[in-house]
Amino acid sequence: MKQELIIELFQKFEGACYIFHGMEFWSARYLQEHLGYKEWRNFIKVIDKGKTACHNAGIVVADHFVDINKMIELGKGGQREIEDVALTRYACYLVAQNGDPSKSEIAFAQTYFAVQTRKQEIIAQRLLDVDRVTARERLSKSEKKLSGIIYERGVDDKGFALIRSRGDQALFGGYTTFEMKKKLTVPEGRPLADFLPTLTMKAKDFATELTSHNVIDKDLSNEHAISYEHVENNKAVRKMLIERGVKPETLPRAEDVKKVQRNLDGDEKKLLKTVKKK
Repeated sequence: MKQELIIELFQKFEGACYIFHGMEFWSARYLQEHLGYKEWRNFIKVIDKGKTACHNAGIVVADHFVDINKMIELGKGGQREIEDVALTRYACYLVAQNGDPSKSEIAFAQTYFAVQTRKQEIIAQRLLDVDRVTARERLSKSEKKLSGIIYERGVDDKGFALIRSRGDQALFGGYTTFEMKKKLTVPEGRPLADFLPTLTMKAKDFATELTSHNVIDKDLSNEHAISYEHVENNKAVRKMLIERGVKPETLPRAEDVKKVQRNLDGDEKKLLKTVKKK
């Protein structure tokens, strides 16, 4: 395919995108023309195949293929209502995949929407990774904060470790920290939290913050009272999760948060190099 045609098609597909309710959409009527289909009745068959592919993938078709009507201008100032379909980027990808590959426009669209869809997936995953790293940092800070508060009340590092362990046992339905580490195959010498799902880290963080608040608010001053408070807070958080259908001890192990951080740092370095080259 000639470079000029590639640039032309790229600009057409980018320019055809519009935002509706915060989401990107393309008009099927517009794509029909730029994918080399002269008749709507032929193109609607391709759209139907795309819908079938969407359904077979276990994805709600109505989330990506929205049937709409629009008015078109006729001669002498007249108008006529015609049917159209608003397509998400993913829907466009499925339509292109089910189009006639002999058409150069379809060949380009297959690559274009596949690449753009992959970009969105990468961005979404990066946001999840950032959220996970941030959750781990917040948990570390909240545990450090609690440690400082109870240290001032005569509880040493050993006592804090016991309090935290009892809290884990309450959160994980009776499983100790050691048992959870074994269950999730956490390497020896590494913290359990580094391999917990983001949701569980946030749950631990919330329970820890509650304990810090109540130790001060209730003026708790010994290991037994603080430990009881921390256990009760973790039980309360667990109860909330259970009511929402989540059992913390059954959630799968997540990727090492340090590896996630390294990947994010590596991406940032690559981006900086790209910017400097420009």
